Amino acid sequence: MSGSPRAWRSTLLSVGSAALIFVVVWKLIVVIANYPPFILPAPEVVAQRFVSAWADGTIAPHALATIQEIVIGFVFGAGLAVVVGYLLARSPLAERLLSPYLVAAQATPILALAPLLVLWLGTGLAPKVVICALIVFFPVAVSTMVGIRSVDRRLLELGRSMRATRWQVFRFLELPAAMPQILGGMRVGATLAVIGAIVGEWAGADKGLGVLINLARGSLFDFPLMYATLLTIALIAIVLYLIVVLAERVLVGSWR
Repeated sequence: MSGSPRAWRSTLLSVGSAALIFVVVWKLIVVIANYPPFILPAPEVVAQRFVSAWADGTIAPHALATIQEIVIGFVFGAGLAVVVGYLLARSPLAERLLSPYLVAAQATPILALAPLLVLWLGTGLAPKVVICALIVFFPVAVSTMVGIRSVDRRLLELGRSMRATRWQVFRFLELPAAMPQILGGMRVGATLAVIGAIVGEWAGADKGLGVLINLARGSLFDFPLMYATLLTIALIAIVLYLIVVLAERVLVGSWR
């Protein structure tokens, strides 16, 4: 899909239609099943609580804390993943040495690692950033490796015939050619980073949307606030995903 205004309007219309269908189905379930608010509040109740929670400052500080964790963790994890993915693609020795560790790290549940990281690093920003970076790292590293390996060999031969340095080959040939795959991995990583931040906050934190969920369903017994917090998390994930999509269209479009 192109980056034209018409394409964007079509995308927004599709998203809006899907959201409307979701709200209608949600309302029908509440009405037909006659669920009490503490099990499933009606969408208008959640919408009202969402607006009031943002207006009175209940959600804002927690959302800012979570966004900070996500952004720092994503940047750090994706940046390191691009470097490691390139090494895996271009160095058979690096692939043999690092691949078992990467697979083992990916296979280890993040829910099991989160309490350990909190124990080692404390309840501050550091463990949440590390968790986000870890959960982002694998898909971006694999997509980078696949993208670099799929670069047309004729481009590489052209660069060598023009006596380009290794940095010039990477900067002007390999990186632009692999950019669609790299950014495809970053699309996945952007949404996974949100999950990582929430898991880290559940393991130990005093601020964040994960903390607010626990407070809303526990001591506050405010279930509309819990659903409003979940809505905030979903919106953050959607915005991050769209930012990566926009970056992909700008970067890939300019190279093409």
